Amino acid sequence: MNPPKTDARKHHDPAVRGFASDNYAGAHPEVLAAVALANGGHQVAYGEDDYTANLQRIIRSHFGATAEAFPVFNGTGANVVALQAVTDRWGAVICAESAHINVDEGGAPERMGGLKLLTVPTPDGKLTPELIDRQAYGWDDEHRAMPQVVSITQSTELGTLYTPDEIRDICDHAHAHGMKVHLDGSRIANAAASLDVPMRTFTNAVGVDILSLGGTKNGALYGEAVVVLNQDAVRQMKHLRKLSMQLASKMRFVSVQLEALLAKDLWLRNARHSNGMAQRLAEGVRSVHGVEIIHPVQANAVFARLPHDVSERLQKRYRFYFWDEAAGDVRWMCSFDTTEDDVDGFLAALKEEMAQH
Repeated sequence: MNPPKTDARKHHDPAVRGFASDNYAGAHPEVLAAVALANGGHQVAYGEDDYTANLQRIIRSHFGATAEAFPVFNGTGANVVALQAVTDRWGAVICAESAHINVDEGGAPERMGGLKLLTVPTPDGKLTPELIDRQAYGWDDEHRAMPQVVSITQSTELGTLYTPDEIRDICDHAHAHGMKVHLDGSRIANAAASLDVPMRTFTNAVGVDILSLGGTKNGALYGEAVVVLNQDAVRQMKHLRKLSMQLASKMRFVSVQLEALLAKDLWLRNARHSNGMAQRLAEGVRSVHGVEIIHPVQANAVFARLPHDVSERLQKRYRFYFWDEAAGDVRWMCSFDTTEDDVDGFLAALKEEMAQH
């Protein structure tokens, strides 16, 4: 019996658009072309290929001569591997209560990484030296997990940004206490585009020790990287990546995607576009009576508060998520392939639903 014939084009309607997540977008055509280019012939497995070697050169051009990239499959894997590399078995990580490692990784840093997360409530998703001090104590207390790392996110889960000076203050404060600093950069490109500075300006130049470098949310098919910025801060990264199940056998297909994004300016073009679409969306939303933007729009996210019934009806037309359903807060994300027509169509639908309300 012959298997049924399928047509991949029929599995989804490519005309359907939404604002649920930048993970919903496909891969950028230039990234797909790079993957196809890397597909010919045989290359050594497990990272000994030409594409991973060239990626190191590109990473050093962005993050300095001592930077080293370790490609991984996904963002949670990058965070878990990075945090393991800068903690002892008795170590703890200070982070914002809203941090992705605390809220959206299924307990992976604690269950798989063996870490303790020490969380701090923040009004805008950003830590400060003063907020860090709420958890930065008890290093000699054997009854308490030892604070060893401060983890920040750029841009934050609330779409806000740290300035380079703010990150420098955090790094100086953490280092003065003997702690290291990890930066979750799943949307680092959006931050750099919004701040209009190179990524190094708020990472290695201000004291960040280790970085989770995002690719998927900015046009990659899949794949991120742990970037070691301070070689003295980490131990046995290669072994940690393997035992954390983040070592790709055909690593060239992860590395070539990051190469395609970072070798020239594709990473920046994509981020500037998604940021610009978020600004367009925010400007339109501000003119809709009864809808409130609740956080500064500094990257590619718009957080808003509106009547719950309006959101439920609007979700039947466009995919997006509640952020705090009880309060009526929602999150709208723009991506590298969001168009002006997408934004304008969504705004028209929002106005129609608000008019019914």
